[in-house]
Amino acid sequence: MPVCAAGRARRVFSASGTRHRGSTRTLLSLAAAVVLAVTGSAAATAAPPATASGDARTGAAGLREVMFVGNNWDGTADVIKSSGDLAKIGRINVIPDKDQRLTEIYLNPIKLAFFLGIRQGPGEGHDQFVDDMYSTPDGSAIVVSRPSFADVVSIDLATGKVRWRFPVSGFRADHMAVSPDGKRVAVSASTSNTVHMLDIETGKQLGQFSAGDKPHENVFTDGGKYLWNMSIGEVNTALDDPTMDWTKGDRHITVVDTATYKQVKVIDMRDRLDAFGRKDLSDAVRPVAFTPDESKLYFQVSFFNGFLEYDVATDKITRAKTLPKNPATSEDRTTWVNDSRHHGLSMSPDGNKLCVAGTMDDYATVVDRATFQEGPLVPTSKPYWATVSGDGKSCIVSESGADQVTAIDFATGKKVASVAVGDHPQRVRIGHVAADWTGPQTP
Repeated sequence: MPVCAAGRARRVFSASGTRHRGSTRTLLSLAAAVVLAVTGSAAATAAPPATASGDARTGAAGLREVMFVGNNWDGTADVIKSSGDLAKIGRINVIPDKDQRLTEIYLNPIKLAFFLGIRQGPGEGHDQFVDDMYSTPDGSAIVVSRPSFADVVSIDLATGKVRWRFPVSGFRADHMAVSPDGKRVAVSASTSNTVHMLDIETGKQLGQFSAGDKPHENVFTDGGKYLWNMSIGEVNTALDDPTMDWTKGDRHITVVDTATYKQVKVIDMRDRLDAFGRKDLSDAVRPVAFTPDESKLYFQVSFFNGFLEYDVATDKITRAKTLPKNPATSEDRTTWVNDSRHHGLSMSPDGNKLCVAGTMDDYATVVDRATFQEGPLVPTSKPYWATVSGDGKSCIVSESGADQVTAIDFATGKKVASVAVGDHPQRVRIGHVAADWTGPQTP
């Protein structure tokens, strides 16, 4: 690292906040072993049909663009302005049926084993109540994936009640993606290696497909014609030494046709990384960002403080960017949450800048896509996601260690705003609510 960059890094790192470390990860593996012994395969668990609750409200006129912030440990979603000062507008309880769900779990030993395993593994001692969320096209509901409850629900934004619920196959729901037309939502069922495609209005399953081990992020491409799913493998064990990489499972990108749910292509980054000369890097693809023309894919991988560039047409990795390490970050990989070092990547609308959440290194930074030169290292506490503001001017990162959301200007790389939110914010998504909405009505 150049002297000036090193000096800047020291200034940033000395100012960064504390973070949660050292999560216990053995119980989830034990739970999986129990289920395999009892059922033979967690992946064999079929998804029950969605259950409806309430009538859909249609024809919502006058919508307001907002950002939904999923507070994973709270079981809430804060609704904030999509740009500017990010001021808070309202809050939604995304677990209004908590008592009912817990009763079901505690009466089922297998579900209970996984519920407790999620708490002690990826939840770092907390239940995971909201991973991802999107609003319906008419802005009348929010659709939420709930890891600990292994389901997807639609919450009416006017009443706060559950409209429909879809239990995913297996025992944990994860990342989602909404189609460009807003009508379909894809959700990863991480313990069954399955991705479900649901009708966003009804919760009815439209199709499903098999992915690699522990399917994670989903991204629609080509106007919704294709869906890319990134599987990250087993991230909840302590077998994090590079010599034990073979224990992490089958990790690859699955590309499917969304009309047929048939596999179009499988991309195993192991071969591409080896050909690029980076046999040292994991092939577990984490958050990704496509260029506006979808010709290049930028992606993070487990344990790496940086990202890589993949050319879609040539099917080759073309560049890699290594970002500064925080001297205060332990080099013990087992202390990095869910095998992440950096987790969160977004791109400016013009495709010229990338924004990187340096999760375990407690910073976020804007990187010039042409030169790969990073900007200022902005102190942030365990930033867990990166997205783009509604006006396209800022990168938005969730600071899960400080319970706030922060905006960083793409042009200058400097922090421009922060707002306090709930406990352990993770995913942040652009959505819509009624223009006069301030929160669900209470009786």
